[in-house]
Amino acid sequence: MDRHDKPAIRRRGARFPAVVAALLAAGLAVGGCGAGGGGTNADRADVRTPKGRSAVPDGGNAAPREGEQRSPTPAPDYLSTFALDVDTASYGYARRTLAEGRLPDPATVRPEEFVNSFRPDYERPKDNGFSVTVDGARAGRDGWSLVRVGLATRGADRKAERPPAALTFVVDVSGSMDEPGRLDLVKESLGLLADQLRDDDSIALVAFSDEAETRLPMTRVGDARGRIHEAVDGLATRSSTNVEAGVRTGYDVAVEGHRKGATNRVVLLSDALANTGDTEAESILARIDEERRAYGITLFGVGVGSEYGDDFMETLADKGDGQTTYVSNSAQARKVFVDQLPTHVELRARDAKAQVAFDRRTVEKFRLIGYENREVADEDFRNDRVDGGEIGAGHTVTALYAVKTRPGATGTVATATVRWLDPQTRAPHERSGTVGTAALTGDIWGDGHDSLQLTAISAYFADALRGGGLPGAPSLRDLTNRAGAIADRSGSAVVRELADAIRQASGLLPSREGEKPSGEGELRSGDPYS
Repeated sequence: MDRHDKPAIRRRGARFPAVVAALLAAGLAVGGCGAGGGGTNADRADVRTPKGRSAVPDGGNAAPREGEQRSPTPAPDYLSTFALDVDTASYGYARRTLAEGRLPDPATVRPEEFVNSFRPDYERPKDNGFSVTVDGARAGRDGWSLVRVGLATRGADRKAERPPAALTFVVDVSGSMDEPGRLDLVKESLGLLADQLRDDDSIALVAFSDEAETRLPMTRVGDARGRIHEAVDGLATRSSTNVEAGVRTGYDVAVEGHRKGATNRVVLLSDALANTGDTEAESILARIDEERRAYGITLFGVGVGSEYGDDFMETLADKGDGQTTYVSNSAQARKVFVDQLPTHVELRARDAKAQVAFDRRTVEKFRLIGYENREVADEDFRNDRVDGGEIGAGHTVTALYAVKTRPGATGTVATATVRWLDPQTRAPHERSGTVGTAALTGDIWGDGHDSLQLTAISAYFADALRGGGLPGAPSLRDLTNRAGAIADRSGSAVVRELADAIRQASGLLPSREGEKPSGEGELRSGDPYS
């Protein structure tokens, strides 16, 4: 099917022109044969680009920039281009919904957010750019494999060296936030954060219900921790939810308190159930876009509540070069606000995009799993006016492809290239990695592939919640067992939570026992991989 196997989805910009900011993903480093970084990898020589060689797919014929080397342009039908995405809210909200005995709406299930909720131990670069790790393994029969593209940035610098942060917190205090696990969790989180930030960081606080009110102007943390705690403790629920008023006021406060040389960010904490004022996210976005471009202010959305406006929050964060996550308990809130936010304010890359070029001599079909509303036109990969993702220190981004190789073919399968702008100078940079057929000879469920297996389990789980169709998909029972085995070997609580969520889903989804797994034999009618 050539290009037909590439998903026919909206080009990035048709719905939102900008995506993704600093990563605050749930962290897990699981070693294994398939991962980059510290794990062992028998296929490592096949997986990474040799030093001194740059194999870069190109969506056009523009002259190379100084210092760039480019390989011949591949056939356009064999290119896949997307903006980097580090959201995790979809997975967090799905877990909350399943724990309450309900299936998540398939429209809220985004596989890339399931996958990026776990952090493989990819090799880290020594500079401020990205490392590129490409690996994979067989998945099912009929020549199908899973190919993983892993990108990672260098960890955060010592606390004293990072730029200061100027954070404007916009807190929903509408009546719906009175439910346990909403405003009480937000207040607990902000109180913890106030004690973690540096003296030269700044905080502002805006509260909104039917109207918005500035509770604390932009204030240096230094000698004001008591004032900050007092403002947070005074938050109390009132009436309706006017997200528009909160966002507009929050950006006004952020602009007024803008600090040159600092990381300026608006953090929206809400159940995103807008019911007063402008309730359509797109109508609020022009203001966010204006301030994003003029001042570099990014938006980070933190969702709470058993009923949550997922699409609304994602749309706002997307337009604000931002990211979303979801918290439902104190442990998750502590991870985001104590373990991650204070150290992850430092940006490593702006407008980061990835382009994967598949070799038509070895590849018959391919499909990117997820990233539907992050796609970038292939020819815009090197158009730096087209927005990409903002990626912070110590972060990883994973993309997973289902790939059908040609029988008996050998050689390069795919070359993955990441392009980004330096956060300070805006100078463009690129880095590439490759994977060949020799790296895809092992079975994904074989021994020593825990990291790659975890990525596959997350993607297959998300796909099952959306209706299924991925080649080689195991049953939910098998996925539960495999996730449980990894949790036992690694001792990871977050992988154990994944196994529990899959088990809960298996009791809610219609049984498919006896059904032939896709990727083995004839695919189901209407399957996008047929």
